[in-house]
Amino acid sequence: MKITEQIKQPIAYEMELFEKKFRLAMSSKVALLNRITHYIVNRKGKQMRPMFVFLVAKMVSNGEVLDRTYRGASVIELIHTATLVHDDVVDDSNQRRGFFSINALWKNKIAVLIGDFLLSKGLLLSIDNGDFDLLKIISVAVREMSEGELLQIEKARKLDITEAIYYDIIRQKTATLIAACCSLGAASVKPDGPEVESMRKFGELIGMAFQIKDDLFDYGSRSIGKPVGIDIKEQKMTLPLIHVLNNCEKKDKKWLINSIKNHNKDKKRVNEVIDFVKSNGGLEYAVSKMKDFQSEALQILNEFPNSEYRSSLELMVNYVIERKK
Repeated sequence: MKITEQIKQPIAYEMELFEKKFRLAMSSKVALLNRITHYIVNRKGKQMRPMFVFLVAKMVSNGEVLDRTYRGASVIELIHTATLVHDDVVDDSNQRRGFFSINALWKNKIAVLIGDFLLSKGLLLSIDNGDFDLLKIISVAVREMSEGELLQIEKARKLDITEAIYYDIIRQKTATLIAACCSLGAASVKPDGPEVESMRKFGELIGMAFQIKDDLFDYGSRSIGKPVGIDIKEQKMTLPLIHVLNNCEKKDKKWLINSIKNHNKDKKRVNEVIDFVKSNGGLEYAVSKMKDFQSEALQILNEFPNSEYRSSLELMVNYVIERKK
């Protein structure tokens, strides 16, 4: 059995019902819209976000989920999908998870409008049901994701990223959404419980580990749908590179910065940068930081009684670190 199937086992029923509710949440009276949302729903990824929502909800409530848990998971997926559709327009990307992106098939104007439609659907699903506490969790996440993206753009121009700024960027860009899933799962069943904050922290730690793992793929040799060295080509400052930049000789630092700024399209030069980062301990350092976040996340889980939901979340934490793509 695949590890993702194993993780999903204790919430298989909820995930099936969620699928149906999510399709309904996307429906519209406009035929073109329905055609596009049908295309989106049938090409979804591993569904880690709703899995976090349901596993956390069931862990903190001893197996209970409510209607608002389903709504919360749907809102997260609607708003997350909206941001992905908009991202593909911004990045001028023609592919998403190996399929054509919405903008590749229907052009930018329609893609932006689809993103807006999904965003408003998500907001209304919460408002119509009075889930204002859940809506707040999600809205804060969307704001932070936008800020994180802009902070990264601002810093990439100067290449003056410290490790602390890097953590700020990935906390906002990546970790905040997983944190929102986990705190929302807890809030959907125990609105005022201390679990809402402890699960937010748990999700944030997993998100940090997840992004560092993604950074490491940039230095790998296997094909994961992301070309090796693409972060360097796009002048994205990742943890292995930041660590080496901040700990190498002045002349090496100058060469690295010059390579990233002015020679990032030169394949040979990009490979030299990758080799330099590898031989100067960049990867080992990033792996050790990733494992620190992982063990902190597992510590939080240990505060909860043993259950199949907790076991699945532990598997999820380890899967984030060990995944091959």
